[in-house]
Amino acid sequence: MIVFQLNNKEYGIAVGKVRSIEKMQTITRVPGTDSFVKGVMNLRGIVTPVIDLRTRFGLVQEELSESSRIIVAALDSYEVGFIVDSANDVIDLAPEEREPAPEVAGAEEAEYIVGVAKSGKRLIILLDLNKVLADTSHSPASNKRNVQHA
Repeated sequence: MIVFQLNNKEYGIAVGKVRSIEKMQTITRVPGTDSFVKGVMNLRGIVTPVIDLRTRFGLVQEELSESSRIIVAALDSYEVGFIVDSANDVIDLAPEEREPAPEVAGAEEAEYIVGVAKSGKRLIILLDLNKVLADTSHSPASNKRNVQHA
């Protein structure tokens, strides 16, 4: 799992989905996209949409810092970048360390959680990146389309 931080919580995504972890770079805003779609970046000649996970999860915005990163992940037939507070950990999780997602009322990110992992004293929230991109307020495919064509 690639572990990253967001709002002082640790999240994990499968290492097999991650293409790279990049320092912050110039992001060009694209009109007409959802507010959590920050725009696109030119990553080694490939135009890649960038999602701000703080905005997507309804968290308070903070200034980007030296530790802010863009995690570039492969989803279906395209790549997308996710802005996170920091990302600097790769861990192996045994199956017994994983549990299904708990029922959490009122947590904005709850619908994107596929499970949790306990590793030592750490609690890592496991995300389903396809659900992060799914649109909950419009037609089912519109967000994905906006991200893919951003």
